[in-house]
Amino acid sequence: MKKIYIVLTHTGTNLSKLIKSYTKDEFSHVSIALDSKLKQMYSFGRLHPYNPFWAGFVHESIDEGTFKRFYLTKTKVYTLEITEQQYESVKNSIKQMEQEKEQYTFNILGLFAAGFRKKITRKKSFYCAEFVKYILEKADINTGLPEVAKPEDFKKIENLQQIYSGFLKKYK
Repeated sequence: MKKIYIVLTHTGTNLSKLIKSYTKDEFSHVSIALDSKLKQMYSFGRLHPYNPFWAGFVHESIDEGTFKRFYLTKTKVYTLEITEQQYESVKNSIKQMEQEKEQYTFNILGLFAAGFRKKITRKKSFYCAEFVKYILEKADINTGLPEVAKPEDFKKIENLQQIYSGFLKKYK
């Protein structure tokens, strides 16, 4: 068995506050990580920490970019045990997207539609929850997530175990 990590965050940016205001949820962003130190953490979000509208596939870091700028980011980190084959599928899907990241865009329309539980899909375009759900389902990981997923929905995945709650910068 292998482990992956689901990372829920709320940075406190204006965009994350807007998302939180209409979802009424604790968290406004979700990422997936392949390692316990979160060095291999991925999502769809800001490509530049100062511009919320320049977004796409991102290799995220606790100590760089958006999370460095917004150092009071709140988080909950969860772990999920999966098979070796599922882990390889997750890793390979992410690796392929990373190699083709210029072809991917941020699904801003899908993000706002998700607040109303409406689905707007665009080819090679994701918002954070849509991306993580896609990666998990592509690896045949049974998530039980709704068709239109929000970051908070990931808390309900069966066998998910919370391993940390607090400020992202203090995660060890």
